[in-house]
Amino acid sequence: MGAMITKRVGIFPAFRRGLAIAMISAAAGLLAGCVPMPRIARPAPAPRFDAIAFFTGHTEGRASLKVIFGKRHPVAVHGMGVMDSDGTLLLDQIVEEAGQPPKKRQWRIRETTPDHYAGTLSDATGGVTGVTRGDRLVLRFTMKGGFQAKQLLTLRPDGKAAHNVLIVRKFGITVAVLEETITRVGP
Repeated sequence: MGAMITKRVGIFPAFRRGLAIAMISAAAGLLAGCVPMPRIARPAPAPRFDAIAFFTGHTEGRASLKVIFGKRHPVAVHGMGVMDSDGTLLLDQIVEEAGQPPKKRQWRIRETTPDHYAGTLSDATGGVTGVTRGDRLVLRFTMKGGFQAKQLLTLRPDGKAAHNVLIVRKFGITVAVLEETITRVGP
């Protein structure tokens, strides 16, 4: 009888650890499901997404932001991009998020090799990297607070607009998704 109790007690800590792991995995799965992912089409070979050309000049973005445990709300982004003398795009943006005061942000992006970009973002804690494959531009950066951001921008066939999906993760869990249409304004 004593041996049987020892065996049960010896198994119990392993069971507790397994149960804890299962509960954490289930919670992560539930949290990941709280921010639905939009449908993202596969990249097409043409037209090629030239980020510098697209964002030079005036752009307007209309977006919907869904943050974990929050309601979806609108975001507007007004951008003005100019080319610096060294070939770097300086993109100044004003972001208007529902219920928040307007916020300024600046991108500094440069094409380092064909279809590869590097730069900075005032909202990021480190550098920004980007790769173009056909009509798709993928940007990656780390936001303040250690949030990992991935942006998938897909150029529309007319070259005058792009579909943008920004996915923000923390500890591998999707905590926010922004879906936006960015339109070039003017020539």
